[in-house]
Amino acid sequence: MQDASIEVQKIIDNIRKIVKEKSATVAFSGGLDSTVVLNLAKKALDKEKLTAANVDFGLFTYNKARENIQAISKSLQIKLIIIFGESEQVTIMRGGPDCNLCTKKVKLGLIKKEFKKEIILTGSNQSDSWGKYGIDFQDRYYAPLFPYSKNQIKTIANYLNIEIKRIGENNNREGCKLKHLLKPLINLAYHGHAVNKANELLLEKIYKSAIYTEKANVKIIGPLSRNIALINVYPLPEQSWLDEAKYQIEHLGGIEECQIVDHPLELLIKANKGQFNNLRSRYWLEKGRLQPDFAFPVKVRWLLTSNRKLKTFQVVDYNKLV
Repeated sequence: MQDASIEVQKIIDNIRKIVKEKSATVAFSGGLDSTVVLNLAKKALDKEKLTAANVDFGLFTYNKARENIQAISKSLQIKLIIIFGESEQVTIMRGGPDCNLCTKKVKLGLIKKEFKKEIILTGSNQSDSWGKYGIDFQDRYYAPLFPYSKNQIKTIANYLNIEIKRIGENNNREGCKLKHLLKPLINLAYHGHAVNKANELLLEKIYKSAIYTEKANVKIIGPLSRNIALINVYPLPEQSWLDEAKYQIEHLGGIEECQIVDHPLELLIKANKGQFNNLRSRYWLEKGRLQPDFAFPVKVRWLLTSNRKLKTFQVVDYNKLV
């Protein structure tokens, strides 16, 4: 990467070139990427031509995310619009985990529907699937950080003196609690509340104890009739801390089994025919979607499902690897 000041000016110039005389809306989640975009857009555009828009997923938005979103937009004096998208997200996830479809139809789609003429600025970059397989400007969506890696974006953030408070699963991403439900969301009161309560409890415990973590989440897996909670914290805290977290989460209600991920795992994943036969999709799911969230290495044993309602995949069980 060249000098950060050169890259920052290049991005500012590109935003002005794309937006031109129109207005722009930043798809703002409160994480590192969208916060960098919001700061750069403010430098590139007149204040009256810029809006921040956030899609609130209700039950599945981290409590800390809402605080960050309000605080950042207020400090930058940029108008913030909140759009509610829980029902749309729940509908998609009934067919199984599908973050890409949720991003396209809910996280970005609802913003595009609300702002019918504006250019939508996103935080997509080389660390996500859009950055790897998409293009930087298409159908009113523009990704100013498209050519950059996560480390390069951090360098830009440091140059701009941007500091992101911890929101969710790690220090750089705001995340979404529902991404940690690795099976279809059939019963909101059972599957949905399990992934919500477990992840909020874990993060609150981390905040209160002030321990350092790079990853912190609770994956909910298992058959539809059984919720298995896998606690991922990296680096691993003291055993007494982990034991207490395990006890608290397994007694939340709606969780039949709870385990600490402290060894490599084999995940048993059922997938529909399209997912099962697509080797590139399977590789991305394993290496790009699952592995980054787990505290230890994971291997996948793929199984072809007979469930025609499963549109993506379902982690039905796990084995510890020695």
